[in-house]
Amino acid sequence: MKKLVNADDVIFDIVNYTMLTIVLFMIIYPLYFIVIASISSPLDVLSGNVVLYPKNTTFEAYRLIFKDKDILSGYKNTLFYTVLGTFINVMMTIFGAYPLSRKDWVGRKFFTLLLTFTMFFSGGLIPTYILISKLKMIDTIWAMLIPGAVSFWNIIIVRTYFTSSIPDSLTEAAFVDGCTNLKLLFRIIIPLSRPVIAVMVLFYGVAHWNSFFSALIYLNNRKLFPLQLILREILIQNKFSEEMLVDEESILKRQLMAESLKYGLIVVASAPVIAIYPLIQKHFVKGIMVGSIKG
Repeated sequence: MKKLVNADDVIFDIVNYTMLTIVLFMIIYPLYFIVIASISSPLDVLSGNVVLYPKNTTFEAYRLIFKDKDILSGYKNTLFYTVLGTFINVMMTIFGAYPLSRKDWVGRKFFTLLLTFTMFFSGGLIPTYILISKLKMIDTIWAMLIPGAVSFWNIIIVRTYFTSSIPDSLTEAAFVDGCTNLKLLFRIIIPLSRPVIAVMVLFYGVAHWNSFFSALIYLNNRKLFPLQLILREILIQNKFSEEMLVDEESILKRQLMAESLKYGLIVVASAPVIAIYPLIQKHFVKGIMVGSIKG
């Protein structure tokens, strides 16, 4: 049977695809330009000759980037903060969501209201700084990991996934077989919740990778600086280390190479997140939809 085509639907599809194509181009092209600019001659980039493909290809910027000690140290620190911080975040979120998902827990409504309050009201920057200082966490790695250890918004998403995707009959059967809450959580609920856990890993991981404000406030020791704080100095303050441009003789060469370094640094800083996303993308859509729609 031939399907009837409605004129309104055709117009809607044309407008929709046109708008999506424009938005896609607006997102993709700047990323593409940064990549080709990072491997092009700085003079061609500044002259506007680099538009669709690289000109006079060179990898000198990447050689200088990976030679710089501050960037390597920042990369190492950011990887450490991202891995350990994401692990802490995900475990705290699961431990917070599990009791709130249990309908037989007596304090469920009270703690839900109490935690919801924290979504709208906080102590502010100065009281938070004083608290972190009193806890002796200034200039330590814990200042980067503990203050934002859990988000109640993410607890809501995980709690909703638990209540909507795991049937009560399954948990009741587990308890009848002698299962404790801890065994139920680690042996049944967590293995069945991989989509929403993948979403949490992505949310928290990207937040840690891009985080620089906590380091700016709480860290003075340069050896603990994350990569984003080093990038901030280079991209915003135009502050390069002597090691990066020591080989460039003239001021003009230094300025040209500095521009090329900025593009290369953006690529180096974004590559891990872009590489990880396709690996968990298949879980992402299912996890975020099931966890957010059903309240």
